[in-house]
Amino acid sequence: MQVLTKKQREILNLIFNEYSNRQIADSLKISVRTVETHRKNIYRKTGTSGIVSLIKYALHHKILE
Repeated sequence: MQVLTKKQREILNLIFNEYSNRQIADSLKISVRTVETHRKNIYRKTGTSGIVSLIKYALHHKILE
């Protein structure tokens, strides 16, 4: 398991709370493209390929707050 950065964990929590990429970008004051890059890196680091498997992974590894 690769360690997620603080920003990636923050984005993961927003994904878990059903925020869209636009809502995450607005909330964190970053671009949508940056959110997309973070999501891609989160999927890569966790070895997941979809939202359901990502959430299951995060819950199993106690990443979500």
